Amino acid sequence: MTETLTLRALNRATLARQLLLARADVSPVEAIERVGGLQAQEARPPFVGLWTRVAGFERQQLHDALHGHAAVRATFLRATLHVTSAPDFAAFRTTVQPGLTKAMGVLGARAEGLEVDALLPVARALLADEPRTFNELRPLLQEAFPAVNERALGYAVRTQLPLVMVPTGDSWGYPAAARFTLAETWLAEPLAGEPALDALICRYLAAFGPATAADMQTWSGLQGLKGTFESLRPRLHVSHDERGRELFDLPDAPRPDADTPAPARFLPEFDNLVLAHADRTRVLADEHRGAVVTRNLRVRATFLWDGFVAGAWTAERKGRDTTLLVTPFGRLQKRARDELAGEGEALLQFLEPEAARFAVRFTPG
Repeated sequence: MTETLTLRALNRATLARQLLLARADVSPVEAIERVGGLQAQEARPPFVGLWTRVAGFERQQLHDALHGHAAVRATFLRATLHVTSAPDFAAFRTTVQPGLTKAMGVLGARAEGLEVDALLPVARALLADEPRTFNELRPLLQEAFPAVNERALGYAVRTQLPLVMVPTGDSWGYPAAARFTLAETWLAEPLAGEPALDALICRYLAAFGPATAADMQTWSGLQGLKGTFESLRPRLHVSHDERGRELFDLPDAPRPDADTPAPARFLPEFDNLVLAHADRTRVLADEHRGAVVTRNLRVRATFLWDGFVAGAWTAERKGRDTTLLVTPFGRLQKRARDELAGEGEALLQFLEPEAARFAVRFTPG
């Protein structure tokens, strides 16, 4: 009889893969690979995501990995910016291209007159000449294609041409308007010429399983994966959730007991933990989803209590004082508040090491 996994069992399995049951004694690059990459729509979240997952993580470690070309920040899954290891980007960038191509649909009427095959050689030449921000690149592209919407030109290049962002000495690795360069000139190895979908599915399951094909599609931005999952079935562990949905996993992946303790943890904005499944209830209750993913598609920084998203947080700096504002979705017991306060103060010291005073304040929702 096929095993049935409870919601809490799925929660603990996912937290184990995401290094959120205990901080892992691994390098930042190894952690990035193990958790399936870190969404990086903004520069700071990957640093916080590693701090909450890696024992003794220091900001300079990610700076070193980015400047040393061991990790990259680039347009990747779901046509969004991610920090990945350089080998993973080289291995899987071709695999995720169909999702990036599909994302072009958001352009609508703005894509009128756009010919990608004509555009990309021009963009490649401009970026081979020197790294450029998109504010610099778009006007140059429009000189060559004056009848095409400038934003459409930029978006097409961002999604159809493999690029990476050039890190700087900025506090979180990148300025607000970062320069991009060709991936082929930045990486030590060429991009894989053929898709590696089987390997990407296994990488997803290692980081987020047990999961459905629909979950993988949500994470990757790819569609039509059911058949590939079927072909992999003999190699995978198969179970069901409490709703009867079939779940796939790697046979040797960790699936801890549902009663395994889960510590208080703070997640950054856009953390993949709350974005990597079609059914997010294993970490985020449906009733709280709207409070985490806003109408303008921002994903708020959240905290976990007993393994589940239990509220949101922000940090404020005023002079030499820095405060963590913790907003629970419901009432927290004293033990939860005490553990969150201790973890929150450590987070503030990571975020604002030059501050003199640190405070954690709980605010009403």
